[in-house]
Amino acid sequence: MPIPESNPHPQTKNPLQGVTLEALLIELHAQYGWEGLAKRIDIHCFKQDPSIKSSLKFLRKTPWAREKIETIYIQLKQGKP
Repeated sequence: MPIPESNPHPQTKNPLQGVTLEALLIELHAQYGWEGLAKRIDIHCFKQDPSIKSSLKFLRKTPWAREKIETIYIQLKQGKP
C-alpha cells in the first residue's frame, strides 16, 4: 500500500519554482533596466559596465544579493512596484 504524502505539491506556491537565475535577471532587467536595478540593490555589477554574465557570476557567489534580487522578482510577479 502506498504511503500518502502530507503535501504532494510543496513547491506549487513558490514563484521561483522552475525559474533560473538567468531568466529571473533577464526579466528584471527588461522591466527596470540596469539603472533601476542599481537603485533597488546597491551593487557594483549593476552600476559599472553591467551585463547579464557579470551579474550572474556575482549573484551566484553572493547569497545576500541573490536573496534581494529574488525578493524583487517575487514582488514584480505579485504586482507590487
